[in-house]
Amino acid sequence: MGQELVIEIAMRSLYYTALIAAPVLVTGLVVGLLVSVFQTVTQIREMTLTFIPKIAAVMLVLLFSIPWMINKFNEYVAYLMEIMRNLGG
Repeated sequence: MGQELVIEIAMRSLYYTALIAAPVLVTGLVVGLLVSVFQTVTQIREMTLTFIPKIAAVMLVLLFSIPWMINKFNEYVAYLMEIMRNLGG
């Protein structure tokens, strides 16, 4: 296994990790920002107000994006299997 192959596998691992995690992370960021703006405007300092909307939004995004995430994960596993098949013979 050459150095180029190891670097390519590492790059694809990071790419797929970022791609799969992006919908959840971006949703949490956007909802957190909106809740913070709402709290600042209304001067409400309730801690549960920050967590409940984030959790609900992340769960909703997960509900709709899990099939896509599984498809992306399957693409990556197929890529790894192809590499293993080529290394074996």
